Amino acid sequence: MKPIHTLAAVAACWSLSLTASAQEQATTANSSGSHRPIPPSDQMFRKSIWRQLDLREKQNKPMFSEGKEISRVILEAVKRGELQAYKNDSLTSTFSPQEVTSNMSYADQKMELSDDEKAAGFSEKDLGGSDDGWGAPAPKKGAAAKTVKKPKLDKNGKPMKDKKGKVIMETVAVAPPPPPPPPANLYRYKDLYEMELKEDMIFDKKRSRMYHDIQSITLLVPSTLPANVSGIEKPIGTFKYSELVKVFRNNPQNAIWFNAENDAQHKNLADAFELWLFNSYITKVSNASDSRLDDIYGGAQQGILAAQQTAADLIEYEYNLWSF
Repeated sequence: MKPIHTLAAVAACWSLSLTASAQEQATTANSSGSHRPIPPSDQMFRKSIWRQLDLREKQNKPMFSEGKEISRVILEAVKRGELQAYKNDSLTSTFSPQEVTSNMSYADQKMELSDDEKAAGFSEKDLGGSDDGWGAPAPKKGAAAKTVKKPKLDKNGKPMKDKKGKVIMETVAVAPPPPPPPPANLYRYKDLYEMELKEDMIFDKKRSRMYHDIQSITLLVPSTLPANVSGIEKPIGTFKYSELVKVFRNNPQNAIWFNAENDAQHKNLADAFELWLFNSYITKVSNASDSRLDDIYGGAQQGILAAQQTAADLIEYEYNLWSF
């Protein structure tokens, strides 16, 4: 009887281990943008960090070279259907390519009268040049509404006929076609110089080193653009880093980190992120209220100082892992 009980116990343990392994794999793969995911069982320490990148900075310029801007590479991949855009860095809900185009468009500013024009007696109806003071323009010749002849229908929708059996025709005015929609005003790729990067800072206990595991990159409309009348940063779309790496590798001629010292040694954008060849500053560290540093410390200036202190604290934490 003992061998039977022993086999039953081994089988039960084996099935439990398979179930636990399957759950772990499902959790690891769920909505993750990691290019090289680290199993949760190997993570001794993890902290989610959000960083802001200004592509106009000298260190970030190689990612933003003329005609090969990283914003151009990403958005053109979205248009080709090669890259999926997400609504936020949770990476669960998606944007269509049309919605991404809408997010990077802006409306013309509304024409308004100045104080001097209002004092001179002008009103809102004078905007747009509809009235120049000479009265309404005369109607153009030949501008009469177009008409067509159609069978006259009864209340049942059937053509009516006269006593001789001929279909009764009537003249109907044709409605003019609607005016074409105004052309969309799209931001230039060169205008989209702000990105937000989300990473997981993970200490892998199996390999005994700290990893900066990039999860997603978000393209933003800068708040300082004159056409952005809202005055706040607007997200265009968030992209999984693992999918971005595939786009960068599949488009080596355009997805380049420009080497100003040697044209024969341009790097791929995937390599630039892997080697951390960019400058950024921390805007948020995972916390219970999901607040940004400038919200926690009460202002943009305090947030910048807190970002520098946070970066130093994280470096010190990693150093202390090796000291004790």
